[in-house]
Amino acid sequence: MKYKLLGRSGLRVSELCLGCATFGTNWGSIGSDKQESGRIFDAFVEAGGNFFDTSNRYQESQSEEFLGTFIQSDRDRHVLATKYSLFDGFSDGRDPNGCGNHRKNLIRSVEGSLKRLNTDYIDLLWIHIYDYTTPIDEILRALDDLVRQGKVHYVGASNFPAWWMAKANTLADFHGWSPFVATQLEYSITERSCEPEFLPMAHEMDIALVAWSALGGGMATGKYNRGGLDNTIPQRLVDEIDPAKRHYWHAMTERNLGIMEKVNRVADRIGRPTAQISLRWLMQQPVVTIPVFSARTVEQAKEDLGCVDFELSAEDMRELTIASQPAVSSIMPGVGAYPYPMLEYGSPALPEFYSRFLLFGEVEEKIVNHRRLLPYQYHREAQPATTPAPQPLKA
Repeated sequence: MKYKLLGRSGLRVSELCLGCATFGTNWGSIGSDKQESGRIFDAFVEAGGNFFDTSNRYQESQSEEFLGTFIQSDRDRHVLATKYSLFDGFSDGRDPNGCGNHRKNLIRSVEGSLKRLNTDYIDLLWIHIYDYTTPIDEILRALDDLVRQGKVHYVGASNFPAWWMAKANTLADFHGWSPFVATQLEYSITERSCEPEFLPMAHEMDIALVAWSALGGGMATGKYNRGGLDNTIPQRLVDEIDPAKRHYWHAMTERNLGIMEKVNRVADRIGRPTAQISLRWLMQQPVVTIPVFSARTVEQAKEDLGCVDFELSAEDMRELTIASQPAVSSIMPGVGAYPYPMLEYGSPALPEFYSRFLLFGEVEEKIVNHRRLLPYQYHREAQPATTPAPQPLKA
């Protein structure tokens, strides 16, 4: 395992980040119990990994609890990242200030995360998603306060527009506040619409790209093209693939299957699992790009970790880039490229994830937001706040 500098900071993080959204059982079959989560954690550490990503939201906060236990043996060695914005635990989603990016929710959320993680400090705190409501200066000042208090070391922003990141860091530099050293964004071989805006921004401002859903919810492993899926284990995207299900993301999934058919051929020629090829393609991007990968079993984790053992040739990179060219297009052309589909609704990599419900709970329609000039184009009925996987938007 090699280490990269996290954006404009001096922090050294492993070239892969372990996503811990699977640490826990509150979301049912897409998670792992504490024993298996511990084995995944140990396998990553043994491979040289030191960068972990979780959230106050994952597994209804259980992910932070598990991870907090695992890091105790060597807390200072581990680079721990968590997030705030979405309501956490089994909240009823009815408190208008129980989620969002404002100072009140930030302080409440961070204090809860510190307790669950059983630590005095968070190495990297992400804002989870742009909410169109909280002013930049409120966010920056509140985050800077936490850095000055020593509760947070570095700050990052996930699912924010590139223009917002540039404006925020310009303000931070002018005022002497803590800047964003990284952005976490959806980036994979099947989702490349971020590239025209985010790659130049990251290069110009020395902001690291931390790629969530680097394997596209499992699509970029290539398994959905090869047939013979094991129905005894969870397969996240089976409803999206089946035309009879009339899933909201079906058409986009068909596009992604076409991409992965070509990627699988490259993987077979090289003699590596497709998951390793997809992760490696991200790792060799021209700007600092750190894939976040998750695993439900230790066997999956060890296979994914094999991506650090080889490099793709320039010809391999060119072939994969051409094969995945359709992924540059927006999955929601009506709202634009990433992150705007995520801000409207979600992603085919997270088929039952409805971002606005998790960001506003059941009170979105009651919040009069004068800062969002244009209304959202996509709407659906509210879901109970205790449901971890809301039903998809109907076309």
